[in-house]
This record gives sequence, C-alpha cells and structure tokens, in this order.
Amino acid sequence: MGKKRIKRSKRSNKSNKSNKNKTENIKMKNLLEEGILLILALVITFTIVVIGSGFLFLGKINKNDMIEPNKVSMSKPVNILLLGTDIGDPSQPNNKAIKRTDTIMVLNYNPDNKNLQVVSIPRDTLIDVNGRNLKINSAYAIGGEKRVKSEVEKLLNISVNYIAKIDYNAFREFIDAIGGIKMQIERNMIYDDEGQNLHINFKKGEVVKLDGKKAEEFFRWRKNNDGSGFANGDLDRIENQQKFMSKVIEKCTSPMIIFKIPNIIKALGDNIDTNMPPFKVISYGLKFARINSEKIDMKIAQGTPKDINGESFLVFDKNLNKDIITSLSSTGKGTEDVSKSDITIKVFNGTKITGLAATLRDELTKVGYTRVDVGNIPERNESSILTNNENIAGKVKSSIGISKIEKKPDKPEYKDYDVVIILGKDFKKFE
Repeated sequence: MGKKRIKRSKRSNKSNKSNKNKTENIKMKNLLEEGILLILALVITFTIVVIGSGFLFLGKINKNDMIEPNKVSMSKPVNILLLGTDIGDPSQPNNKAIKRTDTIMVLNYNPDNKNLQVVSIPRDTLIDVNGRNLKINSAYAIGGEKRVKSEVEKLLNISVNYIAKIDYNAFREFIDAIGGIKMQIERNMIYDDEGQNLHINFKKGEVVKLDGKKAEEFFRWRKNNDGSGFANGDLDRIENQQKFMSKVIEKCTSPMIIFKIPNIIKALGDNIDTNMPPFKVISYGLKFARINSEKIDMKIAQGTPKDINGESFLVFDKNLNKDIITSLSSTGKGTEDVSKSDITIKVFNGTKITGLAATLRDELTKVGYTRVDVGNIPERNESSILTNNENIAGKVKSSIGISKIEKKPDKPEYKDYDVVIILGKDFKKFE
C-alpha cells in the first residue's frame, strides 16, 4: 500500500532554527489515538460492512447525549471531527466528564475528487476561555464535544458536520483484537518513566509481535534514557508511526481478518460515540475504503511556540496554515444542500382539530420529507418551528408557511429530531 503523505505548511529555515528549542519543549502529544482514528475511518468500517456484520457493529456504537449533527448531503464535502479522549481520573465518579481530548483531528472528505484530508490539531494549541489562556485539549472538560467543536471551527474557519469520539482504550483493545502486529525494529528504543509506569525496551534489528500494550509503547516512544532519539524529531516520529499503521491496514484487508471480526466489533463498539446516523457510517465507510492511498493527505496545524506565565503553548498561525484553511473552508458548509429526506421532523398538534399533525405529515411527505413523526401536546395559540439550524429552518418554513422560528429546547422528546413543528390555533393552512 502506498505511503501516506504528511504535509506541513512552509516556514523559513531561520524561523525553524529560532524555534527549535521551544518546539522541543512543547509536549506535542504522541499520535497514539491518531493511528486508531485513521485506521478506523479507512479500514475497519469497510471490513465490517463488506462481510455483512455492519449492522451488528453499528448497534454497538453509542450516541448517548452528543450534540446534534450539522447534516450534509452525501454528495457534498464533509468535515468529521475525530476526538481521542484520555483516561481522565479513574478515581472520580464523573470520570468520563473530566477527560481531555489528547487527539483532535478533522477528517475532510470531498466526494468530487475522492480526496481525504486528515488535519491534526496539536493538543497544546492556545485558546481563550473567558479571558483565560488554556490549551485546546482542555476544552472537552469545560464544555464537552460542543466546546471542542466550537474551538476547532474558529481555528480553521470551517463548519463541522459530524463528531466521532473514541476512548483511549480503543487503541490497545483494537490491536489485541486483530491479533497484534509484527514490526521490524529499526533503532534501539529504550526508555523508562517510573511516574507513568512506562517501560519501553525494543532492540534494533529484532522482529517483535506488538500486542496492544507493546504497540502503545512503540507509538509513545520519543527518545531513549540517554537522550538519543529521532534525528528529525516529530517528522521522523510520525513517519515511524505511519509504517506501523500501514502494517495494520495490510492486516485488516487480508482474508484472515474475517475470523477477527467479533473481537473487532467488541473493541470498537465499546469505545465509540458518534452523532452520525448509522446509515451514513456505512455509506462513508464504503466510500473511504475505496480511496486510493495516494489521495490521503495527513496534515498538522502549524503554530508558533510561546511561553505564557511559565506554561508552553502553540499559538495557531493563520499564515502558516493558509493551505489547510483554504482547502477546508469551502467544505462542510453544506447544510443548505441537505436532502429533505435526511431531515428528521416531529409535528405536534396543539389544537382541537383531530388529525391535523397527521395531515401536515402527509403534505410534507408529498414534497420530499419522508422522516416525519407526529404527536399531541396541550393547546397552543401560536404555531412555530423549533430547530437549531437556520438553513434547515428556512427550508421547512418555505414548505409549510409558519413564520415563527425558535431555538429548539433541550428536551428528551425533541433530541432525535432536526426540526420540531408546533401547530397552534393560528395554523389555518389545512383546516
């Protein structure tokens, strides 16, 4: 399989030299979760779907209380926010809520040219939260995926359509599920960190079968106890990890993977949350699986290292990321192009007219809205459209003639719908 391309925005040699020491001091998170995220996007969904286990897998994916997606037609470019969360503090009862996102990536797919971009945002990227200087990986603990989404959209000037969140455990469990990976060790990798209970010991020239734990060690290695390491720092490190990922992809596309499917389903299903509809998970999985490896670009958002009050940050630089912003800014905006058949609607009858909601449902179906449910509520004087998406609101408004549009409240009975239509006494269209 062809080698994935890793692109960085250009900067001057002078700038590189002046920032070298600071850059080394910034703890650029290892690409541990990035490996599993890319593999997941390009291989696993495809493998499971093709052999007929897709619906079993999708049944295990959690949606929980994730924010609503910004739906986009399958024929339009899409931006998917991929989050890899750390283990948090296992001693705390609300452990899941206090986790941080150690990996933040945007997966951009353009169906016109079949290009797939994976843009990684360093965890130390500076963000402003109510006047406080914080790192972007803390956004999840502050406001969940909604806050991370907002910060990413501001940085890259994009609109995120869907979110996939993968637990830190997924990497280890996935590698174990496929039976491990054999790797030729190209350099001595000897490192010990008692504080993290981390002990890495690989010898140059040996062939090692890496299980989940050993694979994590391989990914995490940056330098040896004596200070020696990659000659070109993170660039060599990423290349090293790409070699591992290529081996994983090779194994996942072999005929023997069929015998590993039950374990893969369990490993991934237990560690994934997404707000993407199941049928789109299948559809995108099939599309990604057909992408030529030369059409996959992995990029890393660039910035300038800066110490603020004794803490190291990476200040996002729009000039250094001009190519990334340009390539992403025209995509992911496609809510206005969402097919009517993709929009989920609930119509509530707040009048004494029996069957009014069902009548409107039938009218909506005639003009292309095929996913409409109905219900009854206490009497209301005024009709309204409730949604958190202005473009969808305009589309529905033009179809039914209700002018009042309001934000959709966070109620359990509303959460599964893009649009809620309240029919009040003033609704006359079908009387």
